[in-house]
Amino acid sequence: MNRALNKSNLKHLTGLLQRFQSTLVIAEHNNEKLTPITLNAITAATKVGGEVSCLVAGTNCAKVAEEISKVKGVKKVLVAQHDSYKGGLPEELTPLILQTQKQFNFTHICAGASAFGKNLLPRVAAKLDVAPVSDIIEVKSSDTFVRTIYAGNALSTVKCNEPIKVFSIRGTCFEAAPTEGGGAASEEVSASSPVGISEWLKQSLTKSDRPELTSAKVVVSGGRGLKSGENFKLLYDLADKMSAAVGASRAAVDAGYVPNDMQVGQTGKIVAPELYIAVGISGAIQHLAGMKDSKTIVAINKDPEAPIFQVADYGLVADLFKAVPEMIEALSK
Repeated sequence: MNRALNKSNLKHLTGLLQRFQSTLVIAEHNNEKLTPITLNAITAATKVGGEVSCLVAGTNCAKVAEEISKVKGVKKVLVAQHDSYKGGLPEELTPLILQTQKQFNFTHICAGASAFGKNLLPRVAAKLDVAPVSDIIEVKSSDTFVRTIYAGNALSTVKCNEPIKVFSIRGTCFEAAPTEGGGAASEEVSASSPVGISEWLKQSLTKSDRPELTSAKVVVSGGRGLKSGENFKLLYDLADKMSAAVGASRAAVDAGYVPNDMQVGQTGKIVAPELYIAVGISGAIQHLAGMKDSKTIVAINKDPEAPIFQVADYGLVADLFKAVPEMIEALSK
């Protein structure tokens, strides 16, 4: 009876604690549409417990705020608009986040572990004088998170005792929150005074008809085995037949075959498509860290001892210069 009572009390206490939890998700967007990783961050925030609010800061971001208000799990959308938020500079966004946290007493602040989140959250944490928890792959409880270490070869469970928990999430490890079924209220928040120590000038984005690498359902990646940048045309042709994105190993990028925005791996982009085809990639530990969560992995390599075969669901020991054209021909039929 005493044990049952203790369990009941513990459950009640946990429920009370969760009521006092509240998470602020920093929305990543381009003023026109939401970046998909924000939906994964919202899912992670709901696992913390308590209310989830989203901060949308931009120059003319009413459309994004409306989009987030429909996302299931979001209770409130906080909107801040000012010219200084152009480009999402961390120097300008940090004072706004600090001001918003102070006003609403959020216990957690999170964002996706993208270039945007990695640029912003460490600065926010430093200003709050707390230690951030980066690139988490699981939420155990409101103060306990799991993240990878040693290039994904080990998992570290981290208990965070900071009064305000600041964390970034690996988008591939959390499902995207449903974009329908929500009914969050929108509220304008006062823009912080411009800091003025940096200025957004412009960005030059690579234009491509292929899907974006981190959100594609099929990814075809090439490694040093392709021998030259010209030979990547084989992968482009294969990708076009499969409506796939094209990636590369660090070895291929370092060799100058392709630009570094195509790099998949620990120091590149983390992907988890439905299908990942590794062509001429040996499978260095740093590359595996960026793609091993893919649902199905296919490897093509002429070396039967290549480490990539240890994680592959399907392996083909063959010369890629013969195998890939045959695949393209088969897909053309």
